[in-house]
Amino acid sequence: MSVTIYHNPDCGTSRNVLALLREAGENPHVIEYLQHPPDRATLERLIADSGMAVRDVLRIKGTPYRELGLDDPALSDAQLISAMLAHPILINRPIVVTPRGTRLCRPSDAVIELLDAVPKHEILKEEGTPFIVARAIPGDEAAFTQALHDAGLPTDDLSDPHRVFFSFSTLTGVHLGYGGFEQYGSDALVRSVVVERAQRGKGIGRNLLAVLLRAAFDAGARTAWLLTTSEAAFFEKAGFRQSSRDTAPATILTTRQAAGLCPSGATLLTRAITL
Repeated sequence: MSVTIYHNPDCGTSRNVLALLREAGENPHVIEYLQHPPDRATLERLIADSGMAVRDVLRIKGTPYRELGLDDPALSDAQLISAMLAHPILINRPIVVTPRGTRLCRPSDAVIELLDAVPKHEILKEEGTPFIVARAIPGDEAAFTQALHDAGLPTDDLSDPHRVFFSFSTLTGVHLGYGGFEQYGSDALVRSVVVERAQRGKGIGRNLLAVLLRAAFDAGARTAWLLTTSEAAFFEKAGFRQSSRDTAPATILTTRQAAGLCPSGATLLTRAITL
C-alpha cells in the first residue's frame, strides 16, 4: 500500500504513528514538512481529502497561532492557509495519506483506520501504553451494561437516541473498557466511561478518553461535557475544568443524565474538543 506521512520527528504523536505504520509492514514515504512544507495546492488537497475544516487542522500549542491573531473567526480559509504556508509549524501533525483515505492522526490511534491490517502482535507507544482500537457497540450489549452496573453508572437510558457507545481493546484484542457520548449539535455529553479493572493505573484511561473525544470530534462536536461524582481529578488531568450548571447549554442540562440519573451533587466539567 502506498503511504505518505507528513511527519515532525520532534512530536511524540507523529513518532508513534510512524512506528505503527512500519510495524504494520508499510514503508511510508516520510515528508518532514517543517523542512519541506507542502505547496498551497497540496495543502489544500490534504485538508479537503481529510474531510476537515481548515481551522481544525491548525495547531495551536507551541506555535505563533495567537501572536498572529489566528483565533479571529473572520479570517478566511485562504488567509489561514497562507499563515500555515508561512509558518509550517501551524500545520497539525501527522497527516497520513493512504489509498484508504487521508487523516490527521491525533491521537496516534487514529491511524489504525487507515491500515489494511493491524499488526498481530502488541505494540506500545513511546509512553508505554497500547494502541487502542474502538468498536461501536449497541447500548444494550450485555457485557457493556454489566460493566456500567458494576461501576455504579446509569443504564436506564442506553437505548435512547443521540447516543454512541464503544468497546475499546488493544491491537490483539485485549479488552480495555467502554465509553460513549450523547451528541447535541456541537456539544457532546461524555458518559459511560469504564476502564477494565485489570487495566487501571496504567495510563490507559487517558488514552481511551482521547480516542473517545476524537470520535466525538469527527461527529461534529467541539465542546465536551460530563458529570461525575468521584472522578473529577482524572478528567481534570485530561483538560476538563469544573463548570457551574448555568454555563451549560439547555441540551446538556435536559439530558436524562443531568436531569435525574446522575446525583444532583455530581460535578459538571467541560473542555473544548481539539486535535
